[in-house]
Amino acid sequence: MGRNIREIVAQLTLEEKAGLCSGETFWTTKAVERLGIPSIMMTDGPHGIRKQAGAVDHLGLNKSVPATCYPSAVGLASSWNRDLIRSVGEALGKEAQAEGVSILLGPGANIKRSPLCGRNFEYFSEDPHLTGELAAAHIEGVQSQGIGSSIKHFAVNNQEHRRMTTDATVDERTLREIYLTGFEIAVKKAQPWTVMSAYNRLNGSYCSENETLLTSILKEEWGHEGIVVSDWGAVNEAAASVAAGMELEMPSSHGIGQKKIVSAVENGQLSEEVLNRSVERLLTVIFKAVDQKQSDAAYDKEDHHQLAREVARETMVLLKNEEQLLPLAKTGKIALIGALSERVRYQGGGSSHVNPTKLDSIQEEIRKAAGEEAEIIYAQGYDLDGDENDIALLNEAMRIASEAHTVVLFVGLPDRYESEGYDRTHLDLPANQCHLIEQIASVQPNIVVVLSNGAPVVMPWLGCVKAVLEAYLGGQALGGAIADLLFGDTNPSGKLAETFPKHVKHNPSHPFFPGERDRVEYREGLFVGYRYYEAKEIEPLFPFGYGLSYTTFEYSNLELDSPEITDRDTLQVSLDVKNTGSRPGKETVQLYVRDVASSVIRPEKELKGFEKVELAPGETITVTFTLDKRSFAYYNVDLSDWHVESGEFELLIGSSSQDITLRASVTVRSTQEIVTAIHRNTTIGELMANPKTAPILQQLRDKRPELAPSDAVSSEMMAAMIRDLPLRTFLSLVGGAMTEDKLPKLLDQLNQAVGFEQ
Repeated sequence: MGRNIREIVAQLTLEEKAGLCSGETFWTTKAVERLGIPSIMMTDGPHGIRKQAGAVDHLGLNKSVPATCYPSAVGLASSWNRDLIRSVGEALGKEAQAEGVSILLGPGANIKRSPLCGRNFEYFSEDPHLTGELAAAHIEGVQSQGIGSSIKHFAVNNQEHRRMTTDATVDERTLREIYLTGFEIAVKKAQPWTVMSAYNRLNGSYCSENETLLTSILKEEWGHEGIVVSDWGAVNEAAASVAAGMELEMPSSHGIGQKKIVSAVENGQLSEEVLNRSVERLLTVIFKAVDQKQSDAAYDKEDHHQLAREVARETMVLLKNEEQLLPLAKTGKIALIGALSERVRYQGGGSSHVNPTKLDSIQEEIRKAAGEEAEIIYAQGYDLDGDENDIALLNEAMRIASEAHTVVLFVGLPDRYESEGYDRTHLDLPANQCHLIEQIASVQPNIVVVLSNGAPVVMPWLGCVKAVLEAYLGGQALGGAIADLLFGDTNPSGKLAETFPKHVKHNPSHPFFPGERDRVEYREGLFVGYRYYEAKEIEPLFPFGYGLSYTTFEYSNLELDSPEITDRDTLQVSLDVKNTGSRPGKETVQLYVRDVASSVIRPEKELKGFEKVELAPGETITVTFTLDKRSFAYYNVDLSDWHVESGEFELLIGSSSQDITLRASVTVRSTQEIVTAIHRNTTIGELMANPKTAPILQQLRDKRPELAPSDAVSSEMMAAMIRDLPLRTFLSLVGGAMTEDKLPKLLDQLNQAVGFEQ
């Protein structure tokens, strides 16, 4: 429907324009009926629609209408499957249409700086490339159904502790390479209708009023076409937020924000032109939502439940399978032990909590999958509401374990251990669960552990068990998915999207997390997750990208379409993947890039490509990657741009960050010449390394032969001493050949040689 948005804005009063910049209720925007401006509804929805039924409570957390609960982001990321995540987005979009919801608040694209963050189950990964690619797929799926997405929380919201007031202090290069790249990829690829500004401050400024973040980077540099909406209750000062580039404060400020914006315009602190632009962007999104609303929308709940089961199967990661204990035979006596097989933990706590349309029973699904020839017995094993041992429960579990052929132990983190609103303080399972595992191992050698958790846990009991299946928070159909994997009806294909450390103190952010009072310093810089473990040669419990299968794969024939490129070219990388086992399966091929020799600090390698492929036994598939400038670049803070240094780069192909099987090298030539001013403190080493300035310096050195090595000074020592000398100090060594009064002329000569214009 054609509308002239500017004409509509011109007819609004100042009070109406200011009023549109905050919500009408907890979940809806304001309407202006006289001008045909409607109200639209938003709701939580990273892994399921959470539309509140009836009256809305002041926190927006009361019971919601039934909706399909899909695996949360921690699991979705472990699928490494763009197509699958897009299908989840499409399903969420269909359900939103059926419920009259216009914008879903998600996905979460914050980086997992620490495994202790209480909301990590809602975030994808510790890696920005993986995060951005999967977030883009999610957004594309949702928005294909005429429903808007709201990627969140922009930006650097990596803890729950004092999340509404803390100031995250991050250097610019780390900010760009680690914490903004995921958002950047998603915004440029998928154009989410909205971006949600975070609660916290970033380098001193609240994210909701950070002009650099919301306007300079998001709107101008990345070209975001939608609006910025605040996280609920995140606005510090309404007028400052509008000035910085935030269009909508949520939820309703009950007129407070409106009054502040009107006052700011009237006293000249806020330009009405800026306010008009905000309202224009806001109305563009509102009318887009209205025009794409489907009045007769519906969805098949059972079809969506089956999709949730299909998705859950790919989100689960087989971490250990000693003596090929899995898949289980559908015969004999199998003991199911653990309260988490009965009180199923299928999602995280907080604002994303979904009221499922149905919920699989893990025990029932295992019984159905096992068939009539297997005998399934059960014991609770531990009290899920406490951490103390219950002797009666423990003894009963040990008794049935000793009678079984195999034990499947269900353990994990209770709701009280991880949730929005607070961070974890350790990576341990409850003490009674750890004790149970050790005691069962004393009477039964064949143990499979199934984990239900939203973030990494440490496993001091790992040597006591033969198999571990990380089921994460698998959504409403996790029971069927677990059964499918345990009995081999489906082959596990999940890969970890985060590193599992052996100890919480091994995590790079540990000494600095969650900070002091209202300040947290990101002192580990670029070295987040696997980047740190590899730089420090710390062996993790399980590395990034890791996951086992019931079949085996072989990589071969790595080829590059060129041995040398410029930073303006793309590079095609291909290899063959073969299923060398006896079962069909899916494999995720990971491509990492390593800068062989860099003048700046860089990680050992970084993920720059991944593809998930499905192969029948004996089948071979060719996988192709396309790499561009960003695949080789770092963020140069002096240039305020991405820069590739000329030189050799190694391409590493593997099934995890630590299992690299193929390598090749490419030479990349930079077309971006960095020209910086030469001054009195420029070092001799820098000048001698530059072919344009080296001859000028050499002329001075040639006039003083005593600078040559002697019996007292070796050539290596002389070179080292001279290399780091500033030009001003070098003057004294060349004596009359160069004096202080001649230095300005020399500097002019050197700057002209490199092309620096003063």
